[in-house]
Amino acid sequence: MGFEVDVTLRRGERVIAASFTAGAGITALVGPSGVGKTSVLSMIAGLVRPDAGRIVVDGQMLFDAASGVCLPPERRACGMVFQDHRLFPHLSVRGNLRYGMKRGGGDLMQMAAFLGIDPLLGRMPRSLSGGEAQRVALGRALLSGPRFLLMDEPLSALDDARRGEVMVLIERMRDELGLPILYVSHHEAEVARLADRVIEMG
Repeated sequence: MGFEVDVTLRRGERVIAASFTAGAGITALVGPSGVGKTSVLSMIAGLVRPDAGRIVVDGQMLFDAASGVCLPPERRACGMVFQDHRLFPHLSVRGNLRYGMKRGGGDLMQMAAFLGIDPLLGRMPRSLSGGEAQRVALGRALLSGPRFLLMDEPLSALDDARRGEVMVLIERMRDELGLPILYVSHHEAEVARLADRVIEMG
């Protein structure tokens, strides 16, 4: 199971439209800046309501304009990872991971070992490198018990070495956890390495 998306969103005179189906694995959403890739992720996550269309993920109807279905974000079981990490600065690494567990549970120590961040649990976000912070963000998303993941330019702020490290983790998530992933990136080599399929927007 994967994504079935057919949505339209009007922003003034601008219309954002996307229509695609995609199976398991990583589906990359690509296209020029401003075409609406992040808006599509926001519609799937329930942060923005489409004007028309429907969204089905992993067999569950999340949105259907015709029948009036629109599940709130907390009922969509969606894990989101952003380019700027969005960790809580006042919480330690352990605290940020525990926040994810409020929705999904899971084994914090097992997840920390999976992502290689167990030595970081007592540290604060300000002391982390970009790659370390992104691993924590991935862990928080996974501990929320998601049925699918949305990733918005998750590696864009990283240097080449850190990008390579996190790509290995994303590949492990794809191969070992089996979650459908919708992935936005402008980096061609990144998309070529990670994506099982590519959806062009624009």
